[in-house]
Amino acid sequence: MTTPPLNSDDLRIEPNLGSATSPSSAASHAKNEAPNSDSWAREALIDLARQGLIEQRRARRWRLFFRLMSLVLIFGVFGWIAFNGDINDSQTLNLSQPTAAIINVSGVIAAGQDASADALIPILERAFKAPQIKGIVLRMNTPGGSPVQSGEIFDAIMRLRKAYPAKPIYAVIDDICASGGYYIAAATDKIYANQASLVGSIGVRMDGFGFVDAMDKLGIQSRLLTSGANKAMLDPFTPENPIQRQYMQSLLDQVHEQFITAVKQGRGERLTNDPNLFSGLIYTGAQATQNGLIDGLSTVRSVIRDQMHLEHEINLTPDKSPLEQLLGQTSTQISQSLTSLWSSNLGPKLLP
Repeated sequence: MTTPPLNSDDLRIEPNLGSATSPSSAASHAKNEAPNSDSWAREALIDLARQGLIEQRRARRWRLFFRLMSLVLIFGVFGWIAFNGDINDSQTLNLSQPTAAIINVSGVIAAGQDASADALIPILERAFKAPQIKGIVLRMNTPGGSPVQSGEIFDAIMRLRKAYPAKPIYAVIDDICASGGYYIAAATDKIYANQASLVGSIGVRMDGFGFVDAMDKLGIQSRLLTSGANKAMLDPFTPENPIQRQYMQSLLDQVHEQFITAVKQGRGERLTNDPNLFSGLIYTGAQATQNGLIDGLSTVRSVIRDQMHLEHEINLTPDKSPLEQLLGQTSTQISQSLTSLWSSNLGPKLLP
């Protein structure tokens, strides 16, 4: 059979013999490439795992670095605080010339505060024991506070005065020295103030509230359970008990008598016979000079220069670092928030 002749217009496509493969050759080619693709996938997985290990090692190194830096920072801060404490101690103990010591008594007098027995008594003892400190000035600026803390500081000053009779200690009032603050000042040899200073408030107070009538109007009932007849004494959500009120009044009267006894012990015959002197009234510095609560009008510098006849002074009140201030404020805020529901209202206070 003969092949018909091709016209010039016909398009003939020749097979690409170089690229075409038979079924058998294609199968053999797939078999040859299968191992290559498996090895590529395996190498890719190994590379990913290797990169992951490298990143984990880097992360561990950075974590270790930051932990070490944190430890160094913490130890550095505490070391700085300890170093500063040593400097302050050496300054108070190794003075080269006669010096007057100034100790600030400021803020509310309470445990855990700057004006507390634990904070002030060690400073007072250091000042009395230092041979080059020839006199001590308490710079008073406090509204009062805890009768226990005030009483402990009063007793410490009286004890140190007896042990070191040649070393005078004066109190100089800035803006206010009331109640528990005056309790402390009464233990000193002399008290001075500005004519506009507020002085006195020799009395005891206890604060509280009563919500019984308001609860009745709102239909609220108190479901308080106690295992003692007086365990919920002065509870603001139950009616006031006259017997319990009388008992608490007698307690306040006892604390008041302790306060009066301390003031009389410290001030002696300098007090006048003013019947309102121990009634809780507060006086200006000018009035306090007349009724014997203070000895005159003066300032810290004038007392050191004119009364103690000293030219040099040193403030023994420790300065707090920013970290200590932050920690102190934080702990104070937490303690106040936890105890404000009851401790701020229960218990006697020497406050205006």
